[in-house]
Amino acid sequence: MQRRHDPTFWLATGRLPEEMRPAVRAVYGFVRTADEIVDGPSRLSDASERLAGLDRLASELAQAREGVESSIGPVNALVDAAVRHDLPLDELGAYLDSMRRDVGPVRITDWQDLLSYMNGSAGTVGRLMAPLLGASEAHESFARLGLAFQLTNFVRDIPEDYNLGRVYLPADELDEAGVDCAALGAISGGASSELRNVIEQQVARARKLFRDGEHAAQSVSPRVRRGITLASAVYQRTLDRVERNGFDAVSIPARLSVVERLTAVATGLKIS
Repeated sequence: MQRRHDPTFWLATGRLPEEMRPAVRAVYGFVRTADEIVDGPSRLSDASERLAGLDRLASELAQAREGVESSIGPVNALVDAAVRHDLPLDELGAYLDSMRRDVGPVRITDWQDLLSYMNGSAGTVGRLMAPLLGASEAHESFARLGLAFQLTNFVRDIPEDYNLGRVYLPADELDEAGVDCAALGAISGGASSELRNVIEQQVARARKLFRDGEHAAQSVSPRVRRGITLASAVYQRTLDRVERNGFDAVSIPARLSVVERLTAVATGLKIS
């Protein structure tokens, strides 16, 4: 699942010590299963059915934690990982709440609302990963790193998210800049200077979150640090590209080319 859906994290996971990889991929498998219910190509068209799917996933997790084997493979893998590595699975309630929010149209009111959403989703994953990677005391730094990854994705995927009915840019900042949400789905003509200013602000926030998350990499062993450094290098290269494009992440694709991705990977390996 990880190799198919997220090759960057698959490469990063491959840099971790071998004994950690199954558990890291179990965490990924669970959150990806939730994401597939909400966003996957085979997702159910009716919102109530997608919500029911998330409820079933939550129920399967609760039962598996009580010793009842689940029919959902990633649930069993996650519970096994939690037993082996003492993972705080109670955090996943907040994660599933964020996924439920994605079922309907998403409008973020302000920066605090976006932080709250990301803390429930990416922040939760960061807190799960901290004890797994041997840094329980740095769980909030891992959470900030998770937020940095997610905010970078939101900047990169503005048009795609808009077409799914989701606007993760804070509404108050768009309104203050006089930006109509319809401009977020444009793929030609270039982003307005006002929209670029809003995107620039998100890039600055993502960079700060990466700085806030630096302690996460420093709190783990050198063997673990390699994977974290690699993933961070690739994602920050995406921010570099958005910046080079004049903060137009709407009409100019922000996804890295193969060459850019390989360069970022090489940089991450060199740093680590």
